[in-house]
Amino acid sequence: MRAIQIERFGDPAQVLRVVDIEEPPPPGPHEVLLSVEVSPLNKHDLLVVTGMLARPPLPHIPGAEGVARVLAIGAEVDGLQVGDLVVLPLYAGAWRERLVVPADGLFALPAGGDIEQYSMLGSNPPAAGLMLSECTRLQPGDWVVQNAANSGVGRSLIALAKLRGLKTINLARDEATFAELTEAGADVVHVDDPDAVGDVRAVIGDARVALAVEAVGGPVVGRLLELLSDGGWLVSYSWARDEPMWVDTSALVGKHLTVRGFFVGDFDYRDKVVPVIREAAPLVADGALVVPVAGVYPLDHIQDAVQHLLRGGKILLNVAGR
Repeated sequence: MRAIQIERFGDPAQVLRVVDIEEPPPPGPHEVLLSVEVSPLNKHDLLVVTGMLARPPLPHIPGAEGVARVLAIGAEVDGLQVGDLVVLPLYAGAWRERLVVPADGLFALPAGGDIEQYSMLGSNPPAAGLMLSECTRLQPGDWVVQNAANSGVGRSLIALAKLRGLKTINLARDEATFAELTEAGADVVHVDDPDAVGDVRAVIGDARVALAVEAVGGPVVGRLLELLSDGGWLVSYSWARDEPMWVDTSALVGKHLTVRGFFVGDFDYRDKVVPVIREAAPLVADGALVVPVAGVYPLDHIQDAVQHLLRGGKILLNVAGR
């Protein structure tokens, strides 16, 4: 069967290769055999390929997330049937046609949902959901501010925050996506510009902003710090700029702020990540959580897919070739 593999870490253009590998064995007890259907190509996948994010044993098959169909079920597996669509476990190595994984944590996705949207359930919604629950205690009605609001994590945060009774302030690069974000449930949307702080506060007054979610880096982080209330938390999960995040010491000390980094792979998959996937799956099935897709590529066109990702947009790999 086909897979995308690296034998050394480095430039994705040099090290990513489509190869033939052996078929997986039949599933054992508590295991299932899956056919991978669609897997996103994320920037953190490329960080693994370069060796910057993690250095798994080589040779390595990348692919942090995806959606797959159950082909066979091992003994002592309950709740799944052949033909069910499931979310792959995080970092299972999704860029291959078939694989065997433990059944623990897998569940059948709602019938009739968009398979491309389902493929993005494994990483971004858990990241958004866990940042809302694991950083500081939030109560219904609290405000959360984020930049990169049009990203997959940003859209997931909007949908999950709305489901949980939270309100969101969403900063984006331009106005092109404002209507989509508002329709998705965003309470306040504003261009990420110098007027954002004053304009947002004019709308929300002195309401408490307890959490800021950051994915850009550089000096624009200062706007999030200004909007945070006393005792607030700033959590950073990514960086769009190739420069450090600017955190003003006077704001940090004067407002008693806490700053932390976040990586969804640090959390227990079964007990922390899977419950958020279960929470988000009906939102995807109903169309309440939609991430626009910029391109879909077969495995054989992995280099074209990488170049498209670097230009911008959400990119998917059609692993099954259908």
